[in-house]
Amino acid sequence: MDGPLTADDGYWFGLGAFETIRVYRGKAVFLEEHLRRLQKAADFFGLLRAGEKDGRWLDARREQVRRFLQENPMENGACKLTVSEKNILLTSRLNVYTEEQYKKGFHLEYSSIRRNETSPFTYYKTLNCGENILEKRRAVTEGYDEPVFLNTRGEICEGAATNLFFVEEGRIITPPVACGLLNGILRQFIMGLRPVEERVIRPEMVEHFQEMFITNSLLGVMPVSRLGEKQFTSRSCWKSLCRQVFCEQATTKATEAPETFVTAKPKG
Repeated sequence: MDGPLTADDGYWFGLGAFETIRVYRGKAVFLEEHLRRLQKAADFFGLLRAGEKDGRWLDARREQVRRFLQENPMENGACKLTVSEKNILLTSRLNVYTEEQYKKGFHLEYSSIRRNETSPFTYYKTLNCGENILEKRRAVTEGYDEPVFLNTRGEICEGAATNLFFVEEGRIITPPVACGLLNGILRQFIMGLRPVEERVIRPEMVEHFQEMFITNSLLGVMPVSRLGEKQFTSRSCWKSLCRQVFCEQATTKATEAPETFVTAKPKG
């Protein structure tokens, strides 16, 4: 949008939604998937006008992103598209993840805050994300990378900005969406690439896993070195998955850009 923002229910009550879209070499990665998820969230919040539940709303957002990227070219960054009752806002920033972080892997710790798996807000990228932001800031202050949330039943759900994957004897396992998590765009992509078992996971079960990695659209696929007291040293599944992702990118139309998911291609 052009001009000042209007203080609407998105500002006052957080009734709005957003998508953070990876931009690589000027291309919006997984744009269609992001826009369709945003449209579902906008419909949930009652933000779509009559006739906008068809392709016209998507066409308008697609054109806005195209123009925005023409005017704000990026080699490796992010485009954030936010919608509320009276506002549609596009902003950009750099993708700040570094090669050193992928080499080291992320350190995760459990959050004391519980995800509410009964709330519909849990399943959309809404403007009600204060818990995620504050817990992420606390992680930085306390010297780790990402908090992990449990739900009200004590089951592992997701990170503040990531989906979680575990590896057990070569099998990839992830918590089911019904545990209370956002069904990430990259989560869905990986589940289409590999056999992935959705399983309820509790903290005491983590000790039996050999490997862990996390995903989101900007981060890509990040290996985890530690969750709580559990140390992860294996990265064999992460490496093979990254290779498969690179091969898939060479043939798929979904990404529109190579080398999307990791900063440094795994060696060996």
